[in-house]
Amino acid sequence: MFRGRSRHTLDDKGRLAIPARFKDSLKLKEESCLVVTNYINCLWAFDKDDWRVIEDKVANLPLMDNAVNTYRRYFISGAQECSLKQGRITLPPDLRETASLDKEIVLVGQLKLFEIWDRDLWETEFQQAMGNFHEASQSLSDFGI
Repeated sequence: MFRGRSRHTLDDKGRLAIPARFKDSLKLKEESCLVVTNYINCLWAFDKDDWRVIEDKVANLPLMDNAVNTYRRYFISGAQECSLKQGRITLPPDLRETASLDKEIVLVGQLKLFEIWDRDLWETEFQQAMGNFHEASQSLSDFGI
């Protein structure tokens, strides 16, 4: 599982160091690559097994549904395999552009995935999350959390 937050620097070639605790999770699954795709204002990174679960579910959705097609066009079409080499991945330019990633990055563990944020965008998002946390935590009680 991917847990915690950490700050990183993206180099000029788009290489990003993966924190040791995330690499340890990947080693347990014998993963040498991540699947990275665009999400809302950030990127989502999955190990290949968890990504395959999403692909299998989406592959069985109706072809003629507009919401499904929008989802595929944005989320699924952005997915790219990023090899883990020497503890780093290289983020493709189009994904960096979509998520407004420049130099200062924050990685945010989300259990089965982790998010890759521009530091300034993350600070804004985190402030909003703090402000909405009480309400969100109340609604999660319906799920037993």
